[in-house]
Order: sequence, then C-alpha cells, then structure tokens
Amino acid sequence: MSAELLQTPLHALHVELGAKMVPFAGYAMPVNYPGGILAEHRQCRDSAALFDVSHMGQLRLPDAAAAAAALETLVPADIVDLGVGRQRYTQLTNASGGILDDLMVTRREKDLFLVVNAGCKADDIRHLQTHIGHRCQVIPLPDRALLALQGPKAVQALARLNADVARLTFMTGGSFALNGVECFITRSGYTGEDGFEISVPAEEAVALARQLLEQPEVKPAGLGARDTLRLEAGLCLYGHDIDTTTSPVEAGLAWSIQKVRRPGGARAGHYPGAAVIEKHLAGGAPSKRVGLVGLERIPVREGATLHDAHGHKLGRVTSGTLAPTVNQPIAMAYLAANHAQPGNEVHADVRGKRLPMRVSAMPFAPHRYQR
Repeated sequence: MSAELLQTPLHALHVELGAKMVPFAGYAMPVNYPGGILAEHRQCRDSAALFDVSHMGQLRLPDAAAAAAALETLVPADIVDLGVGRQRYTQLTNASGGILDDLMVTRREKDLFLVVNAGCKADDIRHLQTHIGHRCQVIPLPDRALLALQGPKAVQALARLNADVARLTFMTGGSFALNGVECFITRSGYTGEDGFEISVPAEEAVALARQLLEQPEVKPAGLGARDTLRLEAGLCLYGHDIDTTTSPVEAGLAWSIQKVRRPGGARAGHYPGAAVIEKHLAGGAPSKRVGLVGLERIPVREGATLHDAHGHKLGRVTSGTLAPTVNQPIAMAYLAANHAQPGNEVHADVRGKRLPMRVSAMPFAPHRYQR
C-alpha cells in the first residue's frame, strides 16, 4: 500500500480488528472485516453496524444567519429557513447545473455544520472560501473524527451511553456527552436504516468506537457493506451516480430543492446553474436516474451500456450489485427521459452478452428512518 495514503484516527483499531484495508479517496480505509461484506450488510439491516467515516470533510460556518444567506448563493436548497437542530441534504452546483458535491448541512445555535465527501473536500473548502469567504468564515475541522452507527438497534446501543439521543428524529441533531466527551450527533446516515452520525474529537474516537463495539448489538462494518446498503436504499454515490455533468433534477434529487428556491418562490434562483436546473424542473431534463432490477441472476456493474430491444443506446449503469437484502441484481443508471418509466425493459451489455433489466422504483429496500 502506498505510503502517501492518509489514515483516519481509527486506523490502528481497524488493523487490530483484522480489516482488509484499501485506498479510498486518498485514505487507507477498511473495505471489510474477517466476517465479510455480506455479514456486515446483514448486521446493519438486522441490528447495528459501526462505520468509520472520518475521511469525510467536516466544516463549520460561524454566525448561522449570515452563513445561511451566503451558502444559499452556492446551493439550490432552503438554508435560511432551516431551524436550529435541523439537518438538510443539498448539492454544490456549477454554472452548467452539474453537481460539484453533495453535502449535509445542520443548523446549530451559533453556526452551520457541514459534512462533505472525502474526495471533494479540498475542492469544496476552496470553492466555499473563494465564493463566500468574504461573507462568512469557512473553518475546516480536521481534528474531528466521524462515526456512523447504523441499523434498527443503533438507538438501543447509543442510548446506553446517553439516553437523550433517543429524542432525536431523522435529520435532526444536537450536542450530547458520550463518555464525558462532547459530541455532535445527527440522526442520519447513508444506509436507509435508522442511525446516527457522531462527530467526536479525533483523540477520543478510538475510546468511543471501542465502547460502541462493546454493545451487544454492534459490530464493525466497512466500505463494502456501506456501498451495498446505500445502493439498496437508492442513495447516490458522488463521482459515480452524480457528478459535474448531472443536474439534481436528472439525478432524481428535485425533492431537495424547496419551494422557496424554485421559480415563483421568495428566494428563487441566484445559485450557480439555476437557469439550467429550473429548465429541468419544468420538464426539460434530457435524462433521468432510474433504478433497474436484473431479470437474470447476473450482477450488472458500473459502466455497462444500456440498449433498447433494437440495440439503440439509451444510457449507462452508474452503480450495480447483487443486492443481499432483496436477493436480486440491482443497479442505478441514467436513461433517456422517454425510456425512464417504471416497468420499461432495457438490455445491459455485460461482456458482449445482453442482459434484460426492468426499470424499477427506488428504494429497492424500504427506508426505515425514525421520523
């Protein structure tokens, strides 16, 4: 493994637990532990799994009101009206309406707390500082780790450390002491299950992870299970299912653009690519992200081209796997808008073989968030 890879504060713990480490977004990250991806996937669906997501970028924008107004010039979501303790998913967009990154924004009493993708964080920080740095401070938090405790029994495990966390509902957050350490916790995650993301000082991360792993419901899980879980949940992976060439509308993320930011709304537009995105909102998106279910038991992976019955190219697969929970091949893809209706059949080209797939509603496995 290359010596240049960065390590999260939990690196030695992963090695101790027997993790298979792989390069990911410049970091050495655990892809799975000795039990394997399938067991970790099921652990998260049935009980609780602990993921290290410390490679993600955590940022703080002080002066919440000023920061919210500034951030709205770079994202299509309503940030100004976000209440204290509320979290929102949005995207940083470019001039052509494409997505520079997707991120989570939580409004706290005195600031905005942002979580951005690992592979984009240096660019995101530069983008924010360049465009809104004169209106609000943009403060990276490299001294904090991030743990994701996910699954239906996550709340039981975490509540033993602080019973008050059970009061949080999906997409809300607050400060809680765990082991006497002040942590910022949101009830959110990227698995489709109930769960929490815990921002903890880096030097306290190993002790907290060990205490969580001591809970009978919890086992560690790596990037492999995180990927199959998020795919079953119909959630986008940046750089695969969304990128600088896809608009939020094409990506099926129009729900993340609130009415107040749309045409006719009080604060419509005034963010990069607004004209393109508004045209797409009005029905002008040329392609659409869809779910696909394989009609044969052969997984269809990222990059496979999709054709109609006559061999005309319709689009391409952006993520695919043999899904453990739904027990069939699933994929996400972009299709020409006129072929994106549920039930429509397409053919994926896999090593010269045409495999039939059907356009399907997402998520493939139902979300079980605590609303």
